[in-house]
Amino acid sequence: MADLVTHIDPALYSQLLVFFAPSIDAEELARELGLAFPGLAVAGCSTAGEITPDGIATDTVVAMAMPRGSFRVVTDIIPDIRAMTVESGASAARRLRAALERICGNRAEGSGHRFGLILIDGMSYREEMCVSAVAMALDGIPIVGGSAGDGLRFGATTQLHDGHAYSNAAILVLVETNHPVEVFRTDNFSPTDHKLVVTRCDPERRIVHELNAEPAAQAYAAAVGVGPRELTPMRFAAHPVVVRIGGNYYCRSIQRVNPDGSLSFFCAIDDGVVLTVARPRDLVRSAEAELARLDQALGGLDLVIGFDCVLRRLDATRRRIRPRVEELYRRHNVVGFFTYGEQFGGMHLNQTFSGVAIGRPRTT
Repeated sequence: MADLVTHIDPALYSQLLVFFAPSIDAEELARELGLAFPGLAVAGCSTAGEITPDGIATDTVVAMAMPRGSFRVVTDIIPDIRAMTVESGASAARRLRAALERICGNRAEGSGHRFGLILIDGMSYREEMCVSAVAMALDGIPIVGGSAGDGLRFGATTQLHDGHAYSNAAILVLVETNHPVEVFRTDNFSPTDHKLVVTRCDPERRIVHELNAEPAAQAYAAAVGVGPRELTPMRFAAHPVVVRIGGNYYCRSIQRVNPDGSLSFFCAIDDGVVLTVARPRDLVRSAEAELARLDQALGGLDLVIGFDCVLRRLDATRRRIRPRVEELYRRHNVVGFFTYGEQFGGMHLNQTFSGVAIGRPRTT
């Protein structure tokens, strides 16, 4: 906290984003931030690992402050998202957009660049409905975000908003800035010919009991060439399963094996879904290509707010390329957290690196 106080003058900033390890007491953190930065709006969530200016960490608080002169920011919270409907989620997003319009005033067309961030309880199983409702209501404002994490415990996550800690909630942040911005996503997998059809599942809890009419863990293990006892988060990271939607493939990552041999997923799943086993591509090369593209498109990167899947972190550790990932993120000023899932547009995704790239302000 002392380090944050040294570097942040609350009078100069409009918003503080905070991503913190689940080992940190969220209520105490909220109280201390309120005392340290009176009047400064705060939003954030717990993580499955933090992306800091010094590299990847797992027991820290990472904070970023948006300067008042070049960022106009409004935030809100959707409580109890398990009880949320499409209409209530859309209404919350419309109210927040109206609030942004009010503080921006009659700005000239093209004078500001806008984006939205969404931070959702990663154990709520409601990310799909929440992000689709919000994206629909924002009517063209691009949105990106991450599912709050709980390390690798998969117990309970925490969301932080203006002095209070919540669970089962989503935080919405809308931003207008003088900086050029672009939301993005990238992944590092390619489909194989191995197909697995969901033949029995519990969609509400994202649990698959059978694949190809066989016990789910047994069928998946056979497809990737290992024994059921070898199924770990590291193995799931190395052998993701994907679904094809509109000609593109999207991950439906496996969270864990349950005692009864079923598989819990990070994303929505249903009977009849065809899963394709995927093979990984070079994680560093794919992320480096996307960050280089963004750097060129925006005339230099000032900051990247990044949401990276926890399975990518585990895969980088297993392949011993974590130092290369850290060096790449430091070089491109990536700050953010590792997630239980990523949001991009109106979709909830897995095993991607998503975020918003903020370029250097352009002057005449």
